[in-house]
Amino acid sequence: MSLIPSLFGSNRRINNNIFDPFSLHVWDHPFKDLQFPSSSSSAIANARVDWKETEEAHVFKADLPGMKKEEVKVEIEDDSVLKISGERHVEKEEKHDTWHRVERSSGGFSRKFRLPENVKMDQVKASMENGVLTVTVPKVETKKKAQVKSIDISG
Repeated sequence: MSLIPSLFGSNRRINNNIFDPFSLHVWDHPFKDLQFPSSSSSAIANARVDWKETEEAHVFKADLPGMKKEEVKVEIEDDSVLKISGERHVEKEEKHDTWHRVERSSGGFSRKFRLPENVKMDQVKASMENGVLTVTVPKVETKKKAQVKSIDISG
């Protein structure tokens, strides 16, 4: 029994009005009659990427949970842009399966980062472990500032 009186009727089992906020079927299957495309270009469009710069390199870490390294591409475009892209596929549906929730995203994603001029594009390395992609872009060694040494003038 609800402590809040229902404005939509007293028998919740019979009342399947979608405007009834206490109707259970609305919360359990709110989108069951809607059709969604099987892939979406925004599936992981907001893939979270951290970019830090150390003395030796630029390091990118992308969270790509559940993805395999075969589903991810790391590319350098125009010698100045790092591109991380990939695609997560939808699980194959069997005819006898009944899905109650589909919350994990699928489809393609792409992120691009313009790199500074002080990097070694030919030495970029990428690795993937536990759903985290790490891309390391080494920096060109910078010359240390010249140290000034005073010379005594003899006379």
